[in-house]
Amino acid sequence: MIAAIPFPSLSPELFSIDIFGFHLALRWYALAYIAGILLGWRFTIMTVRRPALWQGNQPPMTPQQIEDLLTWIILGIILGGRLGYVLFYQPGYYLANPGEIPIVWQGGMSFHGGFLGTVIGAWIFCARHNIPKLPTADMLALAAPAGLLFGRLANFINAELWGRATDVPWGVIFPGVRAQDCGQPLGDICARHPSQLYEAGLEGLVLGLVILALVLRGALKKPGLIAGTFFAGYGAARFFVEFFRQPDAQFQSLGNPLGLALHINGYGLTMGQLLTLPMIAVGLWFIARANRSTA
Repeated sequence: MIAAIPFPSLSPELFSIDIFGFHLALRWYALAYIAGILLGWRFTIMTVRRPALWQGNQPPMTPQQIEDLLTWIILGIILGGRLGYVLFYQPGYYLANPGEIPIVWQGGMSFHGGFLGTVIGAWIFCARHNIPKLPTADMLALAAPAGLLFGRLANFINAELWGRATDVPWGVIFPGVRAQDCGQPLGDICARHPSQLYEAGLEGLVLGLVILALVLRGALKKPGLIAGTFFAGYGAARFFVEFFRQPDAQFQSLGNPLGLALHINGYGLTMGQLLTLPMIAVGLWFIARANRSTA
């Protein structure tokens, strides 16, 4: 038997009650979104209350405007994240089952969709209130890693989005028929990379600490630098972790066992990697622009 870590006894539900035949539950998944949004909101409030951090000692908006923006951000995350998952990953399934599209509490959210939804919501808000867009992007980028950290931890608790089969000693034995189906001999266990934790560490903790260090060194005085760091940093982290994530089932076939969305003779990129390449390119452009404009 290979060395592996049994999946801990964790329930996706923090608590639940049954009322008049309805099952109501507070799930870790929902709590992660709430905690990430609240913590990100507090980070942004703290930065705008410190004018010395910003170019010209002028924050992009007031604390009250941040609270107004929060509604647009929440809608962008939820609507964009769900629609992104539906369109990018399982369009055929949801076309046949459209009634399941609104059931977001059962999982199935796309970071890239949520990111686009947030960008669109923030852009509209800034345009309506004549708020500078690049400093606002920096402010939101500072808040984002906390949500990513909690979200990936919730993915682990839900025993979803696990990684590829592995024999490394920190491989986790995730429950469920699909998690245990990796072509091993009958009766043997299947351990997988805990790729959710890899992402929590890289996209959430490490990237968040890098951005925080840059902010403390005056990076907010260069509009676009923090946003660019987040785009490029997230993209690079996600691109790397995709080598350990379980392939997308809808792209797998006998000729494409790795589930690559774009490939030639077995070599190519997953859907997650394809979607991160534009983020990396945009991030590097933002960083170069910020440094050039303040040189």
